[in-house]
Amino acid sequence: MLNDRAQIECIRGLALAQLVELRASPKPTYKIDGQTVSWESYIRSLEATVDWCDRKLIGLDPFEIRSQGYT
Repeated sequence: MLNDRAQIECIRGLALAQLVELRASPKPTYKIDGQTVSWESYIRSLEATVDWCDRKLIGLDPFEIRSQGYT
């Protein structure tokens, strides 16, 4: 089973690949049988997924806080 980092990187990679494909051949928003298919909303959702993954990956990295005390 994949660890958290690998799963998030996989999700991020899949979302980026889908974004590349959608930007290479954009599709219009349309309505069918009373339902709207909005590709722009889908693209925004994919971008939000990539941003979420970036934030999670940053949170997984170890960090160090340097501080100095005075007396």
